[in-house]
Amino acid sequence: MRKHILIVLGLILLVGAGFVFWLTRPDKAQVEFSDVTGATPKITSPRAQTLPTIKVADAIGWKGGNKPVAAAGLSVAAFATGLDHPRWLYRLPNGDVLVAESNSPPRKGGGIAGWVMDVLMDKAGAGVPSANRITLLRDANGDGVVDLKTTFMMGLNSPFGMALMGDWLYIGNTDALVRVPYKTGDTTITAKPEVVVKLVGGGNHWARNVIPDPDGKTLYVTVGSSSNIAENGLEREKFRANILQVYPEAKTFRIFAAGLRNPNGLAFEPHSKQLWTTVNERDMIGSDLAPDYMSQIELGDHFGWPWYYWGGYPDKRVEPAYPALQEYSKRPDYALGPHVAALGLAFAADAKLGATFGNGAFVGEHGSWNRAPVSGYKVVYVPFGANGFPAKGAKPVNVLTGFLNKDGDAQGRPVGVITDAAGALLVADDVGNVVWRVTAAK
Repeated sequence: MRKHILIVLGLILLVGAGFVFWLTRPDKAQVEFSDVTGATPKITSPRAQTLPTIKVADAIGWKGGNKPVAAAGLSVAAFATGLDHPRWLYRLPNGDVLVAESNSPPRKGGGIAGWVMDVLMDKAGAGVPSANRITLLRDANGDGVVDLKTTFMMGLNSPFGMALMGDWLYIGNTDALVRVPYKTGDTTITAKPEVVVKLVGGGNHWARNVIPDPDGKTLYVTVGSSSNIAENGLEREKFRANILQVYPEAKTFRIFAAGLRNPNGLAFEPHSKQLWTTVNERDMIGSDLAPDYMSQIELGDHFGWPWYYWGGYPDKRVEPAYPALQEYSKRPDYALGPHVAALGLAFAADAKLGATFGNGAFVGEHGSWNRAPVSGYKVVYVPFGANGFPAKGAKPVNVLTGFLNKDGDAQGRPVGVITDAAGALLVADDVGNVVWRVTAAK
């Protein structure tokens, strides 16, 4: 009898071990990465994960004079070094560059989910406290290297986006859009920020980007979701997963576009004058899903989150279902690939990087954590046509790579991208603590 019991227990343990292995084995990509990019990406069947695939590059920083690798015809050098987690960039009218040195505010809550998040953040180089600072960078002699680096503003709350409209500089704190008076040439701001509108904070996706409308009367602000797929309840997602349109004089806002899990980059396409954004899509449905994307945004658009992705594919994990939304869930214009963490967005309107990079969009891809193999960790370029949309059949072109070394460690991770007054591309690197400058090779 005892022998039989031991055999049964052994079988139970074997089955249990197999079940645990099945739960924890990493889901690997099954299609070519490039097939999940472009205007018509391949959308495979979802592979729901009880436990997520966790594969994130260890953040080690740049050592021994290493630097990113620029595409053929381009060169790259450090524009500013010694920064503290630089995330976002903004160019002022006189050519000065503002950099938001920022990170997530302290996260509330614990448990297993909180512990896993802390581990991931530390591993990826994002576990450092937020400097809550904006620094001004000035290249007075035009040699492509900063010769003035000075504190511009302090005492902010996880600042991200910055935008000048009229005599005001607007800043996207994680919990509010604020503004301060600014005049050209200012190198420091001591005025207390004025709250324009409060924003919902907490949870995931803390960064708030901001861009003024060309009419000079309103601004657009990104507010990502607090969760992956509203698993904590839709009531916690009020005014989240949206692009808001803010009326600063009235200090009010409306939802401009919805169903965007985590919108980040904002830019107006120079020919069509239409607003575009980059978006981080959902996790834990496999290494091939769902593609992050960039898309033109219009008033009233709904991109489906959390119920649908890529214009109508249902996420059956979300309850209650919302079948009526499937009919008018907007399909994004261009897939950037699964889990690349598309953040920065800048059009090549005044870039001087040669004809290859003359009409299109630069995108900073911060890099994946929920994909095997990893994706992103580079800056790409999406060629556009004369109609203000990506060129037919166009695939992303690598502009800046080498953020991952040969061992798969992250020497840096790109975030914000802008052009400077001379037409070079500036890239904020929040792991390398550098702003890189990409120019046409001489």
